[in-house]
Amino acid sequence: MSNKHLSPVMGAERIHSIDVIRGLAIFGIFFVNMPSFFAPVLYLNPQDWWSGELNQWIQSTVDIFAQASFYTLFSFLFGFGMILFKERAIAKGYSFYPLITRRLFVLLLIGCLHAFFVWHGDILITYAVVGAILLLFHKAKPITLLIWALVLVFVPNLFLGGMMFLAVMFDPELSAVMYNEQLAHKSAEIYAAGGFWEITIQRIQDWYYVNNVVSIFALVITLLPMFLLGAFIAKKKWFEGRDEDIKKVKILWLISLVIGVPMKLLPYYTAKNAATDYLQDTIGGPGTAVLYATSVVLLMRLPIWKKLLSPLAFVGRLSLSNYLFQSIVCTLLFYGYGLGLYGKVELYTGFILTIVIFIVQIGLSYLWLKKFRFGPFEWIWRTLTYAQKVDIRKKAIRE
Repeated sequence: MSNKHLSPVMGAERIHSIDVIRGLAIFGIFFVNMPSFFAPVLYLNPQDWWSGELNQWIQSTVDIFAQASFYTLFSFLFGFGMILFKERAIAKGYSFYPLITRRLFVLLLIGCLHAFFVWHGDILITYAVVGAILLLFHKAKPITLLIWALVLVFVPNLFLGGMMFLAVMFDPELSAVMYNEQLAHKSAEIYAAGGFWEITIQRIQDWYYVNNVVSIFALVITLLPMFLLGAFIAKKKWFEGRDEDIKKVKILWLISLVIGVPMKLLPYYTAKNAATDYLQDTIGGPGTAVLYATSVVLLMRLPIWKKLLSPLAFVGRLSLSNYLFQSIVCTLLFYGYGLGLYGKVELYTGFILTIVIFIVQIGLSYLWLKKFRFGPFEWIWRTLTYAQKVDIRKKAIRE
């Protein structure tokens, strides 16, 4: 057949545990993102915005189990996925660079539309940029990827964490400098009562507040090592469920447990300040991300856990659509051009709402996948990546 056709990964070619991990990442990211949909936590310490024991308990729970663990987990999956994408393109006889360039550019485009017209907390732009940096490493040997990942996680972050400890010794109130009460109340007023264009201007300002030139270095040293680690695991094929690899996954699980959990709890058994918060996120976050990923791979080997965790795979297979769905639904609930509930919701209400919306997403994803091969935004992404229309309907599959 002379007319080659590059189709998306389907059916048996998919790694089921990766879809489950992806679904788990979407769930965890939602817990972290939810407060910023309805409160100005970008500019304020959440403890200054919500009072009450239940709210504080929810804040601590999300901080320990989710904060900095799931966007790093998704970064891991992105690196993993890029290697699979490359292997598949080459196996089909296609040139990798035009495909991956289009793939990253379309992701950047979707990220810009999301960040500037839906919600300021977009991560897709950053993934597209760091994904372009990952291209410098895609030919590297697995051991090279691993060394770079470990160096980038530990060297700059331990150095900066140490410098922060010194700074905190001289100025214990250092972390308060990051907050701005005036900006918090201004943004809260606009999101609660503003029209679409007024909110859009605020959205752009909020996006730039986090994604300015100064923060690029911090984003790269946070996300790039997880991209590299994901690429390492993909090249080693440790997550494909082969019996001979399970011992390696167990060792990885143990290492991530020993590193991730103590660092994640650091502000709770020492002192909560800018330094401990920084190490909690930059070392503890990636550590627990790997812990979650390896836990899923190991648990999916047990029939009862496979049954319990499998519904996450429905969300994971439509991860881009589900991520954007969360933003669209929540901004319509909370922003002035929607129901206008911004600033009127307690943290514990948002926590419950996160679970309810995610359960709905599992159901909708299941129903969608009965008729379609992939989600609406995945379809747009693939069609533009392959520069040809990819049929979304299941009945179109041909051997």
